Amino acid sequence: MSIQELERTMSGSAHPLDPLTAEEISRAVAVLKAGPAGAESFRFVQVELEEPAKQLVRENPSAIRRTAYAVLIDRATGDSFTAHVDLASESVTEWQLRPAGSQPPIMLDEFDEVEVNSKRDPRVVAALASRGLTDLDLVCIEPWSAGYYGVDDQDRRLMRALVFARQEPDDSPYAHPAEGLIVVYDLNNGEVIEVEDNGFIPVPHATGNYLPKYVGPARTDIKPIEISSPEGRSFQVDGQHVTWGDWKFRVGFTPREGLVLHQMTFHDKGRDRSVLNRASLVEMVVPYGDPSPVQYKKNAFDAGEYNIGALANSLTLGCDCLGEIQYFDGVVSDSHGNPFTIKNAVCMHEEDDSIQWKHYDYREDTAEVRRSRKLVISFIATVANYEYGFYWHLYLDGTIEFLVKATGILSTAGQEAGTKSLYGQTLNNSGLYAPIHQHIFNVRLDFELDGPRNAAYEVDTVIPEDNPTGSCFYTVDRLLEREQDAARLADASKHRFWKIVNHDSRNIVDEPVAYRLQPTDAITLCATPDSWVHKRAGFATKNFWVTAFDEAERYPAGDPNQSRGGDGLPAYIADNRSIVDEDLVVWYTFGMHHVVRLEDWPVMPRQHVGFILQPHGFFDQNPTLNLPVPEKKTVGGHCGCEGDQ
Repeated sequence: MSIQELERTMSGSAHPLDPLTAEEISRAVAVLKAGPAGAESFRFVQVELEEPAKQLVRENPSAIRRTAYAVLIDRATGDSFTAHVDLASESVTEWQLRPAGSQPPIMLDEFDEVEVNSKRDPRVVAALASRGLTDLDLVCIEPWSAGYYGVDDQDRRLMRALVFARQEPDDSPYAHPAEGLIVVYDLNNGEVIEVEDNGFIPVPHATGNYLPKYVGPARTDIKPIEISSPEGRSFQVDGQHVTWGDWKFRVGFTPREGLVLHQMTFHDKGRDRSVLNRASLVEMVVPYGDPSPVQYKKNAFDAGEYNIGALANSLTLGCDCLGEIQYFDGVVSDSHGNPFTIKNAVCMHEEDDSIQWKHYDYREDTAEVRRSRKLVISFIATVANYEYGFYWHLYLDGTIEFLVKATGILSTAGQEAGTKSLYGQTLNNSGLYAPIHQHIFNVRLDFELDGPRNAAYEVDTVIPEDNPTGSCFYTVDRLLEREQDAARLADASKHRFWKIVNHDSRNIVDEPVAYRLQPTDAITLCATPDSWVHKRAGFATKNFWVTAFDEAERYPAGDPNQSRGGDGLPAYIADNRSIVDEDLVVWYTFGMHHVVRLEDWPVMPRQHVGFILQPHGFFDQNPTLNLPVPEKKTVGGHCGCEGDQ
């Protein structure tokens, strides 16, 4: 290594898992533009940290060289590439043509491009005019991923745009869909290639506005709530590293996933015990259940097709987050490789969480109570009409909870006034409805429970046939030995859950230490196996998957943009590798089966879905016995800490 390279390596104090800085993105892009991506036709889909091998991070972090990973597309040829750039030597260490059959994710500025150029196309203008939409400033062209439906797309990189309209500048366009109209746009050529007109349906005229100027003054009976920490915050932050209670972890951020948690450990009896090496939301698909020509092709993969991290909001104190806040910025790049910072992309704060434990001893007339709290690490992304909030909750007893909070505006459709669709909820009497659909999420959990050698069990409750009292039941653990054995469905009738264990680490009663995944909101895909969305979203057909760790297996649907299907988890488990006492990755599929309500319009109240990871014999006893005794506050003659709040 040259002196110059050594100085670059030693000058920064970045941890090997810290996201790329804006300066590092610029250097990586400059190296690529000076080399294989020199043509003006190249666009940068994403530039992010190439995460080093986790064994190297554990054993020899000082030997790690910071490396950028990039996905690029040459618009002139339609070819896409992956690249690796060594940031110390400023050299391209790998340049690889991506395989045919899928397209890289859509870039943020391409959404704007589709709208601007579509309005310049005379065919689009004529189709709009046929529906009485002549003021183009009030027309909203909303691009969606094109998907794949068995028709050859000739390797073109496509978007498929829906059309909505406003009646005035602040009007909600989703009240006025131009149903039946689809604009198909070629992103590489930068032009409209087809205008699909599936028949005239009048544009609904009734409004659906929610801004204060439309709904009137805000109510005054809801008084402010102030959240403060008079003695300071309970968490400590050093760069991207966080310590809170007994938890330690690192905060990461990628364009495709958004928030990532690394190296999660829990301090127990004088040592930091590893729980998860890496945790993130890795995919979501939103399939619609309406067979009409426009609606049935709505099944976006919001992470793999749109890079949901790049769509993160800049969060605002008092609106998105309350209390003593620690923010983390998200640094991503635009399509020309210029870095830009999403200020306050990730929010972290503490919340009170009712009681942790309590017991009233009626014999002695005394009570012991301790209060719970949780650390919340979150980000919110806007994907066209919907907002998704992604929340990791860490609890003092070692529990981990993940919630997705969905809000925003329904993706609406038009019908003849006075009719009702079997496949959706009619929202007003002027021809507006919202189709039934699903929001299906997948989280990747790279377990490292007291070390990398783990195993998985399925646990069912059994009611025995030989049941002398009629009230007997017990649980049965079934070891999942190979990957195909571990592609499983939730089963509420058996009170099913799953355990990840370490056979080499034993608790006080000589059982393997474990965490259990409690499967809440365990929906699966409604589409039938012969549908294209079923083929492309195979991960959504099972709730629980376990794979042997492979650095290359990152995403449960592979690269889904215009994919033909079969990628991701179905391909990962094809070799049916052993998963007993191996380095394991758990993938959990869950979601929201969205049967639309009238109350979801004109803006949807937050709904949330998620799951819980809970210690299950990981500790020898309740780890929160040493929580501070809450200060008693007398209100109206009663002890304020005696009751749940």
